[in-house]
Amino acid sequence: MAAGMVYLVGAGPGDPGLITVRARDLLARCDVVVYDYLVHPGLLTACRPEARRIYVGKKAGFHSRPQEEIEELLVREARAGQCVVRLKGGDPFVFGRGGEEARRLAAAGIPFAIVPGVTAALAAAAYGGVPLTLRNTSASLVFLTGHEDPAKGAPTTEWRRFGALPDATLVIYMAMGHLRSVLQELQAGGLAPETPAVVVQWASLGRQRSVAAPVRALADAVAEAGVTSPAIVIIGDVAQEREALRWFERLPLFGRRIVVTRAGTQAGALRDTLESLGAEVLELPLISVTKDVSKHDLAEVLPELGGYDWLVFTSPNGVRCFFEEFRRIFDDIRSLGLIRIACVGDATAREVAALHLRVELQPEVATAEALADALVATGSLDSAKILVVTGNRNRDTLVQRLDEARAIVDLLPVYRTDLTDLAADPVAEDFRARGADAVLFASSSAVESFVKQAKHLQPAAGLRRPLAGSMGPQTTASLKAAGLRADFEAAKPGIDALVEALIKALRRTRPAS
Repeated sequence: MAAGMVYLVGAGPGDPGLITVRARDLLARCDVVVYDYLVHPGLLTACRPEARRIYVGKKAGFHSRPQEEIEELLVREARAGQCVVRLKGGDPFVFGRGGEEARRLAAAGIPFAIVPGVTAALAAAAYGGVPLTLRNTSASLVFLTGHEDPAKGAPTTEWRRFGALPDATLVIYMAMGHLRSVLQELQAGGLAPETPAVVVQWASLGRQRSVAAPVRALADAVAEAGVTSPAIVIIGDVAQEREALRWFERLPLFGRRIVVTRAGTQAGALRDTLESLGAEVLELPLISVTKDVSKHDLAEVLPELGGYDWLVFTSPNGVRCFFEEFRRIFDDIRSLGLIRIACVGDATAREVAALHLRVELQPEVATAEALADALVATGSLDSAKILVVTGNRNRDTLVQRLDEARAIVDLLPVYRTDLTDLAADPVAEDFRARGADAVLFASSSAVESFVKQAKHLQPAAGLRRPLAGSMGPQTTASLKAAGLRADFEAAKPGIDALVEALIKALRRTRPAS
């Protein structure tokens, strides 16, 4: 990526999975990202930690910065030698003012490039179950903007002209503030009142909502449903396909709000799974995990690795942090010697396997007690040297049981888990205001943090208590010890089992909102 360069990048319609590979690559390498209101927060995690993030979002009634100031910002950052990604919702050149920004950059002599994105119309159609074109049904496709009120006079003739187009699909952006006027003018221009129409709000996200009605009744139906911006209006005979084709709104978790309490860097796989099933995911990391290794401990343990019989991991964090330090000191995986590896849980085993190392021992039940039983059952612990890689909040149960079996146990803490502060967290504010259908707990630490921060997580009056889901027996025990009810528990530790239990539990309840 060149310094002193601006990339006008389409962020897509909302779902982070719909961003282009090129766009994600640029985000991972840029110095500065300047982003809009409709950009999904998850996309910003692709940026380097040191990259500056500048919000310039606009929504109805509120502009963070005037357009002219945004353009000057891009010029200034590029002239300072920065590689800038201007991240815009949808596509930069479809009602996104990307053309104005490109024109300003060109006039200032700033090098720039355009990276297209999936525009909102395409997402609203695809996720709303409306093909924008169909052979023998729609011969043309027209994108319009309803930003200006037809009642002001000048645009009236234009709207009426589009109402007279035969066999056309009309797609209207930014029309919600003037929807009734727009529809009236289209009908005055010859659009049949019975023409099918659909409005799709928050297309491609778990919060998506859609309303279908004939043009004559659409404004009333939208008002009754409470659908507002951001939304796309699709008008034409193709809209009658919606009932048969709205695949997204039939996913098992569509319309459900699910809280994920894992630390931000670990929430990705669970969030992706939930969103692929239609859920709206609220990331509320109740704990933070950071590498925390004593150089003194490392100096004592790592040179003696060849003398240990077992290397024991109790979490994926332990695997990642241990081998980061291992690779910093050793340049050959064979420096591990003939040590055997034991671990708790499928996720921990996958981290080990990703390093092309064999897991010698993994109990069927992912608890410290089960791992201790499995190690004892090998009959190899008498005077065996065992290195247990751990964190600051791990329980002493495993070590005690190994000591009782006459093993020689050394502990190597490599990470720490801290409780986060949610007092001013915007996701916590959203949770309090709108509630959720379920909260997923993956650890006892998350339960502890949830209880300690109860005052910041109390849903508003009238909202139902969300179901509480547990990753496994130990987390369930922690919920019960805290006076909370575990409404469902994964049949075995792992994301797939937890999500399966969630779906079964939610089938018995109506959505939170």
